[in-house]
Amino acid sequence: MPVREGRKRYAVAATGGTFDTIHRGHRALLDAAFASSEKVIIGLTSDAMLAGRGSRGAKEKGHAVRSYAKRLAGLREYIRRSHPDSAYVISGLDDDFGPAVLTGEVEALVASEETASKAGKLNKMRLSRGLGPVETVVVGMVAAYDGGRISSSRIRNGEIDADGNAA
Repeated sequence: MPVREGRKRYAVAATGGTFDTIHRGHRALLDAAFASSEKVIIGLTSDAMLAGRGSRGAKEKGHAVRSYAKRLAGLREYIRRSHPDSAYVISGLDDDFGPAVLTGEVEALVASEETASKAGKLNKMRLSRGLGPVETVVVGMVAAYDGGRISSSRIRNGEIDADGNAA
């Protein structure tokens, strides 16, 4: 059973994404990760994964995404402004799980409702490596003004802005 955001503090939590345009949904995910843990490991989808050499899901994105370097700079800037005294590490993701499957220090996965189902697969992979399971902190989906989800694709298409307002 997933743990709802804000109920427990962890020493280390992991989260991840493409973080193309940092929008209100990304901010909710990152804010929950920082609020629920002392240190956050953030997986940032690599350019190779987006090019399709990683997971099938990244290959199916099918749209132009800013380079890893630009996405990394945007992510760092958001963290600098919003969580200046927080401990974090950003790691490139070449698969869906990155460091969360490799290190025993991770106690929680902070995920959106859309991606929380991956926690079961993550825990199976961790158990096969002799690591304990992680708990899941589920962050509710953030809706745009029209009730649809906020996404970088919708922002890029000019449907909405980064806060989910009409563009």
